[in-house]
Amino acid sequence: MADRPKVLADVLGRPFLSYLLDQLDHHELRDVILCTGHLGEQVRTAFGDSYGKLRLAYSRELSPLGTAGALRLALPLLQSKSVLIMNGDSFCDVDLGAFFSSHHTRRANGSLVLVRRSDTISSGRVEVDAEGRITRFEEKGGRAGSGWINAGIYLLTQRLLRTISISGAVSLEQELFPGWINDGLYGYQSGGRFLDIGTPEAYALAEQFFATTTASSPKGEL
Repeated sequence: MADRPKVLADVLGRPFLSYLLDQLDHHELRDVILCTGHLGEQVRTAFGDSYGKLRLAYSRELSPLGTAGALRLALPLLQSKSVLIMNGDSFCDVDLGAFFSSHHTRRANGSLVLVRRSDTISSGRVEVDAEGRITRFEEKGGRAGSGWINAGIYLLTQRLLRTISISGAVSLEQELFPGWINDGLYGYQSGGRFLDIGTPEAYALAEQFFATTTASSPKGEL
């Protein structure tokens, strides 16, 4: 996929990003900011300014800023107090309404969707206490065995986003999340199916994953 961004990878004749946008449209979100980088013009050409009932806008980085730096660049376009953030190369079949409710009930500054995996050694793990507060992040290559992993879907307050450094590349997952543990960071434990297309092996499973998801969803909605 060197000739296109991963979000445009073909899955059952559709760009991978379209499945994420279907999920947002189904849960009646309306304004979406797409953070793009290298070859980002292809994303805008493919999707334009709308998708279903979604209004699309774009924030394009001209040099690599990392996952957090891209959010800091997009901050002037963000309007809601808490911002829903989704990685563009993974999908989790989570109830976003329940996720929002959990975030607000807990009065969290940040919430992360977590999914259970039989072995977390290749993805790292996230540990939470009995109240759902995140207590520890463990990097890839740590302990083997079952545990909760980061599903790449977050709700973060603009207060947290405004603390991101304005210069250089910054990683949300590796640099900022561990530092926000004592600042109201919670995990939302989801039983939804999860797919990350970051490796060729995982991408090879995408068609079967979405064929199954679509078959079990009314009118193909997620």
